[in-house]
Amino acid sequence: MSTPSLPLSGKRALVTGGARGIGAAIARQLAADGADVAVTYEKSAEKAEALAAEIRSQGRKAVAIQADAGSVEGPKKAVTEAVAGLGGLDIVVNNAGIAGGAMFADQSVEEIEALLNVNVRGVFLTSQAALPHLGEGGRIISISSVLAHRVPFPGVTVYSATKSALEAFTLGLSREVGARGITVNMVKPGATDTDMNPADGPNAPTMLAGISLGRYGQPSDIASAVAFLAGPGANYITGTSILVDGGIGA
Repeated sequence: MSTPSLPLSGKRALVTGGARGIGAAIARQLAADGADVAVTYEKSAEKAEALAAEIRSQGRKAVAIQADAGSVEGPKKAVTEAVAGLGGLDIVVNNAGIAGGAMFADQSVEEIEALLNVNVRGVFLTSQAALPHLGEGGRIISISSVLAHRVPFPGVTVYSATKSALEAFTLGLSREVGARGITVNMVKPGATDTDMNPADGPNAPTMLAGISLGRYGQPSDIASAVAFLAGPGANYITGTSILVDGGIGA
């Protein structure tokens, strides 16, 4: 009896900001589903290389790429090296992002620019660099946030605005590349237990009060949604988003 192929067998994926947290969980899930995976990192070289080695131990190709998502050249470098290392590209997951918790009136120009450069421009440039390499069945999936459409506490104005920008980008780009058989979607995580937003952190009591399931999500919860959008079951889904927030947006 032949072994059934995995849903992403033969696919090649780039996960930006994939060294830790949600990005690492996404990379692991895509590899488990059969994809070869490239992950980018800015400073976490040891974690990225360890993750790539872990994925290679499962019989997949994997490369770790140093690239600053907030720079002009970093996104292009990430795509170029991913294509070279994997032999092509089918799936792009725009996961790299930074958080900036501060009252808008107190934020410096430098802080605002950093958020815009990583969370918005980095997604634009990575997607733009990837488009020439994506064919029929290609996927662009961006990690947004429940805070893109619901802001339950102060101090995240610019961050929320950067994540909201990805919605218009997803809608517009889905129109432009649909005829090529490429889908463009988003995943909007809610409170997810990572080192950027730990389940025992200072914001946890406020967040937990509004979560229907009464707990923080895990990175694997987000990864499952990304894997679905990357897979054959999502062939007719584009220009939309999946909320993975435990009901906080209800």
